[in-house]
Amino acid sequence: MRVAFDTNILAYAEGVNDRSRHDIAKSLVQTIRDEVIIPVQALGELFTVLTRKAKWPAEAARASVLSWRDAFEVAPTTADVLLEAMELVASHEFSFWDAVMVSAAAQAGCRILISEDMQSGFTWRGLTLRNPFP
Repeated sequence: MRVAFDTNILAYAEGVNDRSRHDIAKSLVQTIRDEVIIPVQALGELFTVLTRKAKWPAEAARASVLSWRDAFEVAPTTADVLLEAMELVASHEFSFWDAVMVSAAAQAGCRILISEDMQSGFTWRGLTLRNPFP
């Protein structure tokens, strides 16, 4: 089963924020490592989180993003992803960028998108959103 990670999972795995979320994110990455898809948007957002919020130097953030890109398959943001994202916004009131993440994961054939930021349990086109944090 293919699983996508939202930006927050990547950021927590990199040690941004609290230790308990870091441990959960690292465990997720290690447990389902062979089935992970990363939407390209998550990589861009990770760079922003690392440089702005975590105050990493740009080169260190770039190295992190490249490491994630090299380790996992990346789902692109295509014109079809954007069209579907607009439909999600119109029909389900998602924020646009969350809708892009959901659409990219669905188009990549993922069954689960792991995120703490979206509507856990929501299902669309065979993709279910799951929040791994208590």
